[in-house]
Amino acid sequence: MEKIINRVLKAMELTFEFYSYISADHLRLNIHNTPSNTIGEQAWCIIGARESYLKALEKGYWVGFSCSLKDCTDKESIVSKLEESEIKLREFFQGVDFSSLDVDILVDLLEHEVQHHGQLIRFSYSNKIGFPKSWNARYTV
Repeated sequence: MEKIINRVLKAMELTFEFYSYISADHLRLNIHNTPSNTIGEQAWCIIGARESYLKALEKGYWVGFSCSLKDCTDKESIVSKLEESEIKLREFFQGVDFSSLDVDILVDLLEHEVQHHGQLIRFSYSNKIGFPKSWNARYTV
């Protein structure tokens, strides 16, 4: 269980580094010539999933999706909410009895975060945005 938690936290660090790296203008970009939301709307989904999966981990079952991010074009808000949601999950993990965690919920959180990494890679290639060094090391992009 601890290994999965460490992977979740590492994935969250990578997400934070990506959104810290890009410019505010990049948040409005989508993937050209495909049905696509924006890079900022990707952040809304990531933040909402973190907040919602935390509630599910606390309750032991899914209680629905909600997101506290109000503006998908405000880089400061996005970076702040990414940091806040990561801190809340770290605090939860520090005080939890691992045997009480629902491993499926934890894996769902990890899968969600990482699948967004794949989407953000596509966004970056489509829009000719570079990557932070941590992404080059992790994904060889």
